[in-house]
This record gives sequence, C-alpha cells and structure tokens, in this order.
Amino acid sequence: MTKVIAMPQSDLLRWNVRTLLEEKTMAYVIAQPCIGTKDTACVDVCPVNAIHPHKEAAAFALARQLYIDPETCICCAACVPVCPVRAIYAEEDLPDRWRHFIEINRSYASPELPGLKA
Repeated sequence: MTKVIAMPQSDLLRWNVRTLLEEKTMAYVIAQPCIGTKDTACVDVCPVNAIHPHKEAAAFALARQLYIDPETCICCAACVPVCPVRAIYAEEDLPDRWRHFIEINRSYASPELPGLKA
C-alpha cells in the first residue's frame, strides 16, 4: 500500500531539491536531440533560470546544446513538454544510450568551467 502525503507545493519543491542535492543526482537531463537545435522554449519556461546558455549569452554560439544546472533545477518539469525535439528527460527515464549526458550537463554547470553561463 502506498502512503500519500499532502503538502503545499512549495514544501514539495523544497523537499525535491533537498533530496536531489543529498543524492547528487540530476533532476532532468538534456540529451543528444538538442545538439545543433538549441531551441530555447525550455529556457523561457524555466522558473528558476536553470537552463543555459541563454540566446543572449556569448556562450550560446559556442555551445553544442543547452544544459541543465543540477544545483538550480527545482524538478518542476516545465521544460519537458515544451522541448520540440524531446531532448529533456528525468534522469531515471534517460535512455541508456544517452546516460553520458548526465555528466555532460553536470560538467557544464561545474565551477571548473567559469564563464560558460555568462
């Protein structure tokens, strides 16, 4: 039997973020179909500015695809239905052939790569 707990949406989002940070997982991952496409519909709907680079950023022209910052993402999934090439997956739903995109997204947001989000 599954136990359902009712809580306000803001508490649920905080719980999701805390759980993800503790487990060091990626909430959502942008995979191979985004390469060369870089449609920014997902950027426009993200309520916390977790998808980079933006069209206005100098890094946009150089980036092969868009990336999700795991430290900023709140797991709202607003980006998933607007992606025209179906490139955004919850980490657990990511096809095996694209599992390496977890590290690609995580690395883009890494502090070792300064200026890429600027």
